[in-house]
Amino acid sequence: MSDPRGGLSAGAAPRHWIALFVTVCLVALNMRMTITGVGPLLDEIAASQGTTPAALGLLASIPLIAWGLVSPLAHGLATRIGTDAAVAWSLLVLAAGTVWRSLPGPSLNLWLGTCLIGAALAVANVLLPVTIRRDFGSRIPLVMGVYSALLGGAAAISAGLVVPISRLAPAGGESLGWRIALLASGLVVPIALVAWAVTHRRGILGGRGAARAATGAETPSDEQVGRRIWRDPLAWWIAIYMGMQSWNFYVFATWLAPIELSRSVPPVAAGIDVMLFHVCGVLGSLAAPFLARTRLRAILPIVPPILCVIGSVGIVLLPDAVPALWLALAGLSCGSALSISLTLMAQRAASHAASSALSGMAQSVGYLLAGLGPILFGLAHELTGGWLLPLAVVLLASATGIVAGLAVRGERRVLDPR
Repeated sequence: MSDPRGGLSAGAAPRHWIALFVTVCLVALNMRMTITGVGPLLDEIAASQGTTPAALGLLASIPLIAWGLVSPLAHGLATRIGTDAAVAWSLLVLAAGTVWRSLPGPSLNLWLGTCLIGAALAVANVLLPVTIRRDFGSRIPLVMGVYSALLGGAAAISAGLVVPISRLAPAGGESLGWRIALLASGLVVPIALVAWAVTHRRGILGGRGAARAATGAETPSDEQVGRRIWRDPLAWWIAIYMGMQSWNFYVFATWLAPIELSRSVPPVAAGIDVMLFHVCGVLGSLAAPFLARTRLRAILPIVPPILCVIGSVGIVLLPDAVPALWLALAGLSCGSALSISLTLMAQRAASHAASSALSGMAQSVGYLLAGLGPILFGLAHELTGGWLLPLAVVLLASATGIVAGLAVRGERRVLDPR
């Protein structure tokens, strides 16, 4: 059994803990896989839609904008139907959006399907860290590190495989194309949904009573948490830190392949470079929880944006000098910053309700900020035709991330009396 307020109870069976952990991992695999495959296919999608890759920069930002708009609603949804049921519904909508996006016909299908995917992932983004805080107790940093590593790992798999899948020509016929490649990115969704339904069936079927138990009872003070969190300075700094790491991650995820292609790198090789970026992100996510136990803990939040400055300058200005190093630094930066952001949301709240509210607020603000990244990067490239001005977009986010990293250091919690 799990204690909905304080993590796994002392008598929790090992099998139950393992089942919960595996389920979280399966859900995590879907959290980025369905969207990071768009970047490597941007040229192919643009050609089929009769537009330019720069114009499709908005397509890559739709999930981020949806996360910013929908994330604040996740806390209320979890309060009404329960965290477990809300995650289950988000997986159902994610499956529907993935199918809709790949339907042949008008280009509207591509955009509406992407909107559904963004809305579904917004709810899951907010509630998965809350679930980890509820179910894993003292194991939060470790599980959060694995969770964020899987986000990056799945993103790497998707980015590396979508181009080969799109060019696959069964029996010597026509290539499968980008629609099938993007549809394949959702193959794990049904498996995750079934696993979640089995391991969380009591929470899903328990209705409003289970919702109250899962959120720690709907006391008047808890109902006010969602409003008070928006007036907390520390919550805002966590949100800004979250936004800046996401800004840079989605700029790289969307534009790294077009940057490579503009330098005559073959499409498959460009996809592999994007995959290398994501693989290094996995390593960064796994390293962050261990570094947090060392003397680096005090300065850890500012390390990722500093690495991002070095990596992005190398990618744009010194592409032929150890390119793998620049990709690795950028990936390590984004992966470790994500792990730090998610851990801050879980550990800087004193209650389940505060954690849920902080997660919703931080991800709403963070992803609205992040949604500007790929758009501004694309506009800067469209204006100049080069990559120097777009580099300033990344450097601006990194500098802001350093300031936010300095502000979130220490052990303060949101909503603590001052």
